[in-house]
Amino acid sequence: MSDRQIQIVLDSLWPLLRAGVLYTIPLTLISFVLGLILAIIAAVIRLYAWKPLQAVAQFYVWIIRGTPLLVQLFIVFYGLPSIGVTLDPLPSAIIGFSLSVGAYGSEIVRASIQSIPKGQWEAAYSIGMTRLQALRRIILPQAARVSVPPLGNSFISLVKDTSLAASILYLEMFRKGQEIVARTYEPLLIYCEVAVIYLAFSTVLSALQHMAERRLGRSSAA
Repeated sequence: MSDRQIQIVLDSLWPLLRAGVLYTIPLTLISFVLGLILAIIAAVIRLYAWKPLQAVAQFYVWIIRGTPLLVQLFIVFYGLPSIGVTLDPLPSAIIGFSLSVGAYGSEIVRASIQSIPKGQWEAAYSIGMTRLQALRRIILPQAARVSVPPLGNSFISLVKDTSLAASILYLEMFRKGQEIVARTYEPLLIYCEVAVIYLAFSTVLSALQHMAERRLGRSSAA
């Protein structure tokens, strides 16, 4: 690389990191928490609720899993204004990502709940618990341990998927990279730099995930 290119990389590092810390990570955390709540609700409805409600939850999962996330973001940000609903980039991104996490996460939560042996239910019923009490006190805590690895993978994927928010003008890390490219005319350098930062975030999160899995594994063994 030339001295100019090296200087461009160094000058762009802090703006990219700042965008990642101030915009990408908060968007990821908010969307994941809301999506996880939605995933638990959808999974419980699909397993135990009234049949029409199960159909609604199944339809939601089918729609979200069957359409591209980018299209969903465009519908929320660019499509809803045509019916009088105008949202800023941040709430649009949160809605889009949360719905996506909720749909995919509901499959993980549902499978985790179903993996708990029926004897756990029977034991809860034998001491006088209702189905809701058994689910809340016995089943969900055990299912949470089972779901940690796939949910951890979903969280890491969400960090990378937030780059799609650039398409709806949200100023996250990839969008900031696009702005820097427009000034420097160095797309290869800047986009590679963005990719390296995403890789660093994912590597740290993967390490934390492995630590959590080991801790849960020791706890289960005990």
